[in-house]
Amino acid sequence: MRTAKTYSFGLIFLLFMSCAGTKAINPLNSLKSNSWALSSLMGSGLDMSQFAGGVPSLSFLDDGNLAGFTGCNNFSGNFMLEGTGLLLDPGAITKKMCPGNGEKVFISALTKVKELNISKDKLILLDGATELMSFVPKKD
Repeated sequence: MRTAKTYSFGLIFLLFMSCAGTKAINPLNSLKSNSWALSSLMGSGLDMSQFAGGVPSLSFLDDGNLAGFTGCNNFSGNFMLEGTGLLLDPGAITKKMCPGNGEKVFISALTKVKELNISKDKLILLDGATELMSFVPKKD
């Protein structure tokens, strides 16, 4: 009888721990739970004179779709997430004339992304150990 109780307790403990493990941060859910506003680019704060139309942003949507704003133009593309590996394809971009160099640098950095580091209040996009850009949840 004692062995059965010990076995039952062990089984319940294992079930509890496996359920607790599913509450770990899921990068996809975290990505999709916010629209993200750019807070740094290539290791520096934002020079808003390079983004005359506003702060660049990203939104991770269902089925691997990506939407965003470059600071001048809108884009829609795709993303692929596997663990902490992330590939971004900005896809189609509108064609407004944009003052400054910010849009070009932003799009170039997006295409170099290979990994992410995410928490509730910050998204960091990396090329290996090099931080390309960071984002914070966008305030609507």
